[in-house]
Amino acid sequence: MNFELGMLVASCVLFLIQVVIASHAASLQRGYRWTAGSRDAEMPPLTGVAGRLERALRNFLETFPVFVAAVLLVRALGRESALSEWGSGLYFSARLVYLPLYAAGVPLIRSLVWNVGFLGIALLLFASAWPDL
Repeated sequence: MNFELGMLVASCVLFLIQVVIASHAASLQRGYRWTAGSRDAEMPPLTGVAGRLERALRNFLETFPVFVAAVLLVRALGRESALSEWGSGLYFSARLVYLPLYAAGVPLIRSLVWNVGFLGIALLLFASAWPDL
């Protein structure tokens, strides 16, 4: 398995971990009866750490499909390079750091880290379009 696909696998594992953490935080706030129920009743928004974990998960879902597409595009075109390795590594590393920063409510630095992940996706797309970079 090449590095980019390894980062894709690691990002999938990170996603699953985020789902579990966010759902348990929601259950702690709303109760496990709510979790096990039909969830038909309108609930107020999650607050505190549970709310931040839910928003971090939604944020992951906004970038993850593009990351997956970019990695698969690089692979399908045979355009793996140092640039695509940097891109996939930056994305995964940024997402890994982003989660605890968001959960802790750290402003500004969290946004800067998000931009690093975005840069990682951009590098992957550059690698797929311009292999000589």
